[in-house]
This record gives sequence, structure tokens and C-alpha cells, in this order.
Amino acid sequence: MAASFKELTAFFREIGAADVGHTNKTYLAHCIGVHGDMKKWGGDDVMCRAALFHSIYGTEIFQDFALSVERRAEVRALIGERAEYLAYVNCAMVRDTFDDAVEQHGAPYVLQDRLTGDSIEMNEQDFNDLVTIHLCDWLEQVARWGQWDYRRDAFERMAQRLGGIAEERFAEVFAGRLK
Repeated sequence: MAASFKELTAFFREIGAADVGHTNKTYLAHCIGVHGDMKKWGGDDVMCRAALFHSIYGTEIFQDFALSVERRAEVRALIGERAEYLAYVNCAMVRDTFDDAVEQHGAPYVLQDRLTGDSIEMNEQDFNDLVTIHLCDWLEQVARWGQWDYRRDAFERMAQRLGGIAEERFAEVFAGRLK
């Protein structure tokens, strides 16, 4: 049986991540915000769980909390195999290789894993889901953090790639900040 939302958020408390600072709020509040936004974007349960755990292992930028990747099996048991895979890739990817892959038109999409040095090869669906999670995460926090120019062109290309609500939300968040 899948863990409840309450059990998922309790995990953040159990591992000491809930109250870590993140873009002028707590890490858990940010993760809940990304989860909520993913729901608004029409994400299914897998996508919402991946969104909640999107940076659980730390990222190139966010290092204030990073659960050891030795605990991946535990996270996988909690949120499911595909959700954990998407969360892991979001954490482990070298963002330059990700940004380059966003420009591609067709699989396979190959990213570099900053934790292992290996290549991560993704199919079209997994890559587009990763783009959705990554963009949803950024749009949830950019107004609080104020780093409007950080990879702005890359985030705009992600929104264009996805279309629909991703483009709408990008335009809404960046209204008045585009030039």
C-alpha cells in the first residue's frame, strides 16, 4: 500500500530535513509547494511524489540537505520506483547536460550523473517528466529567491518544450521580469 501524504512528509521530519532553510522558507514547505503545484499542473500520483522528493539527495545548487544515496532503496519503497528514479535524476544530473538535452528533438536523452560520473540515458516520457519536475520546482521558488537571471533562457525553453500550463505558469511567474 502506498504511503500517505502525511507519512511522506513525516519522513522529512524523521531524517532531519523538514526545518532546513530553503529560499526563505523551510525545505519541507518548498517541497510541499512543488508537490501542490505539480497537482495543479495535472501531475498524477507518481509525478506528485517525485515532485515532493525532487531534491532529497541534494542538487548542484541545493546542498543544505542531502540524503545519502545509500538510502535510495528506502526512498523507493516509500514513493515508488519511477518517482524515486525521477527524483534521483533531478538531484544527480549535471545541469549543463540537462540544458543541452532540452534542445534535442528525440530520445535518447543523455545526462551526466554528477554523483557517479556515469551517463544517464532517458527515454522521451521520462525526460519530459523530468523537465516538468525541474521547471515546476524552479517556478515555485524563483520569486522568493529573486535569482531571475539564473538559467532563465533554459527555463523558458523548458516551458516552450512542454507547452500548456508550463508556458502559462512561466509567463505568469516571469511577468515583468523577462527583459
